[in-house]
This record gives sequence, C-alpha cells and structure tokens, in this order.
Amino acid sequence: MVELSYSNKKSIEEIVNKAKQCEYNCNFTGSSVLLQGENFDGLSLLLKEGLEGKIDLVYIDPPFNTSQDFVVDDTRKCAVSKPKAGTVAYCDKFGFDEYLEFIRERVILIHKLLSEKGSFYFHIDTKMGHYCKIILDEVFGRSNFKNDITRIKSNPKNFARTAYGNEKDLILFYAKYANKNIWNEIAEPLSKEETERLYKKKDERGYYTTIPLHAPGETADGPTGRMWRGMLPPKGRHWRTNPDKFDELDSQGLIEWSATGNPRIKKYVADHKGKKMQDVWEFKDPQNPEFPTQKNEDLLKRIVMQSSNADSIVMDCFAGSGTTLVAAEKLGRKWIGIDKSEEAISVIKKRLDKADYFFSLLD
Repeated sequence: MVELSYSNKKSIEEIVNKAKQCEYNCNFTGSSVLLQGENFDGLSLLLKEGLEGKIDLVYIDPPFNTSQDFVVDDTRKCAVSKPKAGTVAYCDKFGFDEYLEFIRERVILIHKLLSEKGSFYFHIDTKMGHYCKIILDEVFGRSNFKNDITRIKSNPKNFARTAYGNEKDLILFYAKYANKNIWNEIAEPLSKEETERLYKKKDERGYYTTIPLHAPGETADGPTGRMWRGMLPPKGRHWRTNPDKFDELDSQGLIEWSATGNPRIKKYVADHKGKKMQDVWEFKDPQNPEFPTQKNEDLLKRIVMQSSNADSIVMDCFAGSGTTLVAAEKLGRKWIGIDKSEEAISVIKKRLDKADYFFSLLD
C-alpha cells in the first residue's frame, strides 16, 4: 500500500488513545445535536457516548489549507483574507505536514464512527486533494474508494497567471465497506433539451423514442435466443427478454413496426424514471453566503438522499454554515454538527431555528 510519510505522523494507536482521554460528557439522546468546540474533541465525545459504528453518512468540507483568514463583516457578507473588515470566522493557515496530520487524525475517528453501511464524502480542492486521497486510502482501504466527483463550483475564472482557469473542486467518496454502503439510486431527471432531443416521436399517448428488441451477446440456450415471429436475433445478439413478453407489448401497441417489418419497442418520456447520476456535478455556491465557503444546499440534499435512509444519522464535523445539517433536517434525518467557530454556530442556529440541540465543549 502507498503511504504518505511526513514528520509529525502519529500511529493509529496514538490517535485512538488520545481520543479515549476525552473528559467531556454530553448525554447524547439520539436526537440531532450541535456541538461547539474543537472537532477532534467532538468526535472523541461521540465515540465515548457509544456512537462507534452508528453513523451512516459523513460529509465534510474542511479547511483547504489556503493560508488565508475567512471573515464575516458587519453586514454579514463574507470575505477572504480581510481580517480588518470584520470577525474572523475561521483561520485556514497550516504547515503542510501539520495540515495532513490534522486531516488524518479526524478521518481515523470518522472511520470508527461510520456504520458498516456508512459513506464518507470529503470535499476538497485539487491543490490538496491528491495528498488527501492517499491518506483516505490508508484509512479506508483503496478497495473502499467509490468515486472522485468533480464539482463545478463557479463560472470560469480567468486569472492573470500562466495556467488554466479554475471552476471546479472535488469530492472524494468512500464507503466503510464498498459492497454494503447505502445507495438509494437517486436518478437525475432529464433536462428539457435532453427530452426534446431523445423523444422526438409522438402519438396519442405522448412523446416517445424506440429501442431494438435485441441486446449485445448471444444466448446459447434459453428463450432469449429462440425464434420469434419467424425471426432470430441478429448475429452476436439476443432478445432483451423472453419473446413471449414481445407479444404482450405488441398487443398493447408498444411495438412499432417499420415499413420493412423491423420491430422496435416504444419508450415514452412520461415513463422515464431519470438517468443515472454521473461524476461531474454542477452546483455553484451561493453568491451572497451567510458564512465563508457556504455550499449549495441542493448539493448536500443529493448526497443525503443518495447515501442515507430515513432512520440514518448524518454528520458534518466541519459544519460551517450548517448546509449539511439543514439538508438532513429537511429530509427527515437525524444529524450531528460540530464546529468551533462562534460565527458558524450563530449562522447554524439562525438557519435551523432550533434551541434544544446545542451543547458547548468550550470552556
């Protein structure tokens, strides 16, 4: 296995023993909870409270090691690297080795908290993402890596530098166990342009397209290789289903016959259940965020819907503006949020408008 080597790298045993020294008590009841404090302490507390192996989905959008301060000014508009303009929401300044171990320590605890059907989404930029990928492979195992998702975050930027512009970041998607993770197969609806391009034919039932009755691959034995209405499937192909089903479709007017007697199955746009999601997503961030680096809510809703169930616990231990928590709340999931920033906690409380979940780890 490939591993990163750097000066301050601790053993997993050292990190776990450090977590076991947690002195906080929360009396976690199973309801949604927002913890204010250092997230290593918060994760340690959750392990102490018996949540090891209980969380189905973790999404984090940690600092990207940009060497900048993120601030909120007095008008609640967010800015970067302007500490005199307002209150520092969080500081994103690490040494390189320090940053890698900061991430690794927390990922190790997250891995312990994830359930056997759990998923982990790690949002990062491309400057640090490739190093973090190696760390995640170490902790989760390369076989549990699922996707590298490209996220279109903004309009194209044309910086005055000798390199290509930047309009994307990435989300690394892992499962605790690759063959067990919750996967709800949420489909993406066709766009208007796709509908008009793909479904050009129309009859009394609506717009439709047609597909062949056959599919690649020959069938040596069985009904999908036999004669139907005097025809065999073309060489190297087989019938899509038992030919008896074709008789049923034809009786329902769902097979279209060409002038030369070639049959094709009708597929109506009204019956289309959506297309499989791919690994390039366009979710641009809010133009007037309440908190620096606030993410698109629809982005988080997609992740929550795809990788958690109604009875799942969803966690974000770099909660920031609370978008993960808001998405989980709106979709009926229990959630856990952790952030040490008072500005972040203030924004989250405002967005959720709840008062019975807050617990501070600050002195």
